[in-house]
Amino acid sequence: MTSTTKPGLRPANPNFSSGPCAKRPGWSLEGLADAPLGRSHRAKIGKDKLALAIDLTREVLQVPADYRIGIVPASDTGAVEMALWSLLGEHGVDMVAWESFGAGWVTDVVKQLKLADVRTFEAPYGELPDLSKIDFDRDVVFTWNGTTSGVRVADADFIPADRKGLTICDATSAAFAQRLDFAKLDVVTYSWQKALGGEGAHGVLILSPRAVERLLTYKPAWPLPKIFRLTSGGKLIEGIFKGETINTPSMLCVEDYIDALNWAKSIGGLDTLIARADANAAVVEKHVAQSDWLGNLAIDPATRSNTSVCLSIVDPAVTSLGAEALAAFAKAMVSALDKEGVAYDIGAYRDAPPGLRIWCGATVETSDLEALMPWLDWAFETQKAALKAAA
Repeated sequence: MTSTTKPGLRPANPNFSSGPCAKRPGWSLEGLADAPLGRSHRAKIGKDKLALAIDLTREVLQVPADYRIGIVPASDTGAVEMALWSLLGEHGVDMVAWESFGAGWVTDVVKQLKLADVRTFEAPYGELPDLSKIDFDRDVVFTWNGTTSGVRVADADFIPADRKGLTICDATSAAFAQRLDFAKLDVVTYSWQKALGGEGAHGVLILSPRAVERLLTYKPAWPLPKIFRLTSGGKLIEGIFKGETINTPSMLCVEDYIDALNWAKSIGGLDTLIARADANAAVVEKHVAQSDWLGNLAIDPATRSNTSVCLSIVDPAVTSLGAEALAAFAKAMVSALDKEGVAYDIGAYRDAPPGLRIWCGATVETSDLEALMPWLDWAFETQKAALKAAA
């Protein structure tokens, strides 16, 4: 039994938000002093910075040499939408979703693009759909890691190497924390503000040679706004993949992204980033295993995220009160932790079941998660005591 006595140890950094995520350890504004502020992104210095960001992305994320990497507007959302609107429509498409963002891509394809041949495979929060039913002779759209459910694909073994369709993967809370099998992925997207703790508003679009071929041989039936256009005159706009962005980027944000990538290199690259996220998630997993009130939203341990870890309140005394009371209880816990300054922004996503969501990516220190765990118990016991007092 835990106590309503406050723990003595506090996390040194209470930022556990799932986006924007915690800055890298040791981050400071002084690290951005080299940003070419007040300069054009089209000047040589601006282009060089953007090209460096792309080169470092390829190195740290281990992107194949023949894949193109572009910096695009509107975060991961912009990158995904560019792919959907530019590539879909030539073939039937299988849409795979198990949380809110994946469901959003389903809505866009069905209700906005209004494609005629769409199949949808969905699962409730905490589960994966039956991936064996996907037809990879069609185009396939899926998220690698469900940010709002804490459920990820364990690997890309379910994708055949000899597929005929394209695979479009929203990897925004997986990149830099989980190993992406690029040979099985034709489009990969993510945003800077996730796993490396960068600033918002910028996305990354990674295209395989097969995706580039589709762009060059297929013209959608609908008009594309300028911000989505990846080709011109039947040719790929190569500048996008060399740092000549479609619209004006923030050079301060670019510098921050470069800073994060350099930090990732300095600690050992992708292997170390993954190991840090795994170690962080293990702290939470251990605490859940020892808890009588806390559970994992993700049912299958093999598909549990090591970044956006989503937790449920399973104490019958609380869950028996009904969904509305459970949501209020979880919200009160989150508020109490926020007021104590020990955990910010760890409430479940608004469309997800009530509970907690704790970011465990590589920019979070394991020691901070270890310090946080007793505070979760304190918040639960405090709110449960208040519930009893009010009864």
